[in-house]
Amino acid sequence: MTALTSLTNAMATWDPDLDRHAERVATLAEVMAHRLGWSEDRLEGLRLGAALHDVGKTTLSLELLTKPGTLDDDELAQIRAHPVEGMWLIVGVETLAPAMPYVLFHHERWDGLGYPTRRAGEDIPVEGRLLAVADAFDAMTSQRPYRPALTLDDAVAEVQRCSGTQFDPEIASALLDAVESGVVTRRAA
Repeated sequence: MTALTSLTNAMATWDPDLDRHAERVATLAEVMAHRLGWSEDRLEGLRLGAALHDVGKTTLSLELLTKPGTLDDDELAQIRAHPVEGMWLIVGVETLAPAMPYVLFHHERWDGLGYPTRRAGEDIPVEGRLLAVADAFDAMTSQRPYRPALTLDDAVAEVQRCSGTQFDPEIASALLDAVESGVVTRRAA
């Protein structure tokens, strides 16, 4: 069994929603990457990174992951640690090295207010910037324990509003173009 299979199986077993979310994020991110002109080699890394981007959540309690209410400061800190925890799960596994920038940087923000490193703009690897948009869009358009799914129009409005602050404007534009052209509907899957 490969390291990728072991980790994705662990994610699916721990929380089946993690696995379904990873699949939707991968599909959406690939659509965006095509629009940005990414090569097939780069797309292979994207598929790996999207599959594993939330692997660090397997270190959290299922109770925390499915909590229906507001998180307290300690719970929020635990959730925000998942990119670093994910990094520790894949570091040193040569075949998983292309996933690292997706796993570690998918919660960074264009304006530097993200986590875990508070990088800003182009100091955030493009892989993390791309996945940040795909991950957030899927989260917005999916039912969550703490809130209902947004409509497509509301999610698009949020991406537009956050372009240039939370999201890289060029990458946000790739998503918005995919929605406008009908390639992306309610969500990526």
